[in-house]
Amino acid sequence: MNSRKAQLEAFDRLLTIMDELREQCPWDRKQTLQTLRHLTIEETYELGDAILENDLEEVKKELGDLLLHIVFYAKIGSETKDFDMADVANGICEKLISRHPHIYGDVEVNDEEDVKRNWENLKLKEGKKSVLEGVPKSLPALVKANRIQDKVAGVGFDWEEPNQVWEKLEEELSEFQEEVAKGDQQAMESEFGDVLFSMINYARFLKIDPENALERTNKKFIKRFQYLEQKAAGLDKQLSDMTLAEMDVFWEEAKKL
Repeated sequence: MNSRKAQLEAFDRLLTIMDELREQCPWDRKQTLQTLRHLTIEETYELGDAILENDLEEVKKELGDLLLHIVFYAKIGSETKDFDMADVANGICEKLISRHPHIYGDVEVNDEEDVKRNWENLKLKEGKKSVLEGVPKSLPALVKANRIQDKVAGVGFDWEEPNQVWEKLEEELSEFQEEVAKGDQQAMESEFGDVLFSMINYARFLKIDPENALERTNKKFIKRFQYLEQKAAGLDKQLSDMTLAEMDVFWEEAKKL
């Protein structure tokens, strides 16, 4: 792997290129924090895809794309004299030092849970009014639920055992079925949300990332369904012209791939 010197030289090279692009390229010169925002979100999802696929070469490329965006934002900040790359790096360094008193101070911890609990308590001491302030409003609902549960657990608001969460899930499922039987759409939606929230909570207790789990299932379904489409095309048929029994034969084949 590269030495620390080589890593710093590479980062300096990127900063220099960013300066040149911002000055000389019409597209780069035109960008603002707002115009880059949706592109950054897209790059983050692409990195997430590469990580799920365990494609390390692609992970490296996507990290580069994301790093470019960070440098880009810092460059724009320097032009308005609000912040630059040094401010960004020093800011996170100071935060890491202050949030890890068990490394840079005299606080003792026993395990990961102690670290997380200290982290959330320190954020409150820094002026946060709620441990949930750090959960972005624009997060997808499933990811947001997981982060909410993780954060409140960090300050001790949590179940003690996985079986307690499972019992709660069963309770929510029962309530959902009651509303389904009544046919009240609004009540059904409310109870279904409770079921999902409880499922995500149970996944957390089992050390399962619900977003990753669901995305892996999405990918698995897509792969199997596309196999089904290919088999139908090989028979010169449309899926809509096939019976469920016919499609199920190919679906079972796909499950074995």
